Amino acid sequence: MKRFLYVGFAAALAALGLASVPASGQEINGLSVPDVRSAKPNPAPRTADGHPDLSGYWKGTRETKPVGNIAKDLPGLKLPLTPAGEAALKHNLAATIDPESLCIIGGIPRHNASGLPFEVLQGANKVAFLYWYSYYRLIPIDSKRKHSEDPDPSFFGEELGHWEGDALVIDSTGFKDEKVWIDENANPHSDALHVVERWTRPDADHIHVETLIEDPKFYTMPFKYARTWVAGKPGEEVHEYSCSENNVDASHLGFGPGPIRADGTRGYDNLAPLPPPVPKSEAAPRK
Repeated sequence: MKRFLYVGFAAALAALGLASVPASGQEINGLSVPDVRSAKPNPAPRTADGHPDLSGYWKGTRETKPVGNIAKDLPGLKLPLTPAGEAALKHNLAATIDPESLCIIGGIPRHNASGLPFEVLQGANKVAFLYWYSYYRLIPIDSKRKHSEDPDPSFFGEELGHWEGDALVIDSTGFKDEKVWIDENANPHSDALHVVERWTRPDADHIHVETLIEDPKFYTMPFKYARTWVAGKPGEEVHEYSCSENNVDASHLGFGPGPIRADGTRGYDNLAPLPPPVPKSEAAPRK
């Protein structure tokens, strides 16, 4: 049985039995890769209706630093928290365990900051985002569709997609405001969260998102988060796993996301070692 690294960039690794593997470990295991620069033009493929085809298996670049921090593009890595937002952050740091380590969906925008690869399947009327967590987003593409007056709260929100030129715009509202972190640093969001993502494929090797995040209850102003991923190798794909099956380290995690490391990531180090893999000679034969 393969052991996969990482479910979120910090404590959520526990759901895979590898809580707090540092960034270098993720690079060694191929979860992130160096950026790719094509020597010649390599245009993005297009669908039959003329839109860029976002389909593919996408891996984060090592140039994204610090991974997992939604404030990556802000001065001093400081989010513009309101007093209510500051109180919610203090609560998350002191009284909550990383939701992803408890097999709770990370949602958006947290997944856009994750260190894990993901897969996109694009159709004419819907686009699906498939994550290593065995979670998925299924977004309708319909410029005429409007948000519900009172959508049921969910981790990904009520997501509506439409094309603006070569950008797939995903507008999301109606988020859960309990048992959620907005990123790997335990930053919070309220039920007033509104997220607008603009997904583009600048060439065949890259996919890019510009994310606008608004939450007037917890943040004094809207802010942005941008990220680029690189196409995986042929044959790479998302694999199934059960979040709770190998969750051997959840009981070792403390409240909050853990201390800040030298590379800017956060997490708990020096946890109890994983049990050794079962030798093939002792494994039950296939029937």
